[in-house]
Amino acid sequence: MSSDFESYEQDFAVLTADITGRIGKVPKLVGDEKKQMVANVEKQLEEARELLEQMELEVREIPPQSRGMYSSRMRSYKQEMGKLEADFKRSRIAYSDEVRNELLGDDGNSSENQRAHLLDNTERLERSSRRLEAGYQIAVETEQIGQEMLENLSHDREKIQRARERLRETDANLGKSSRVLTGMLRR
Repeated sequence: MSSDFESYEQDFAVLTADITGRIGKVPKLVGDEKKQMVANVEKQLEEARELLEQMELEVREIPPQSRGMYSSRMRSYKQEMGKLEADFKRSRIAYSDEVRNELLGDDGNSSENQRAHLLDNTERLERSSRRLEAGYQIAVETEQIGQEMLENLSHDREKIQRARERLRETDANLGKSSRVLTGMLRR
């Protein structure tokens, strides 16, 4: 059991080291090279997340008495993953000095403040996007549930209409029977 965990640990260490190296290269690249590197790092980050999930599953299978040590390791790996993702966000929007100066129109003195402000805005936008996506998902699920309810109500309406029709027929038959019986009683 722990050998699987240790294997995942080794894979995670190798992968995070590679990701760290690639993240350092991203700000220095431009154009298609940068896009390709960003796409590669995103894939590797996804692989790292999957490894973390596998490691979590392994920790759940470990007996409770020895689980504490593995749980603390998992916390540290999750922190490392968070740091990698934050570094990656920063490196993706980092520009070379020339491009930054051209875009900002300054000599770079206030670029750190602007970069921090840009990062904050980017994170806010990503959080808002995630919220919107979650809201959209809830709306889609609600629509599906509503559609199912309407279908159920439609079926129930048909049943009620059929029952009402049978009740009218029964009522008409009872009326006929009552008239026949009344006629028989008179005779």
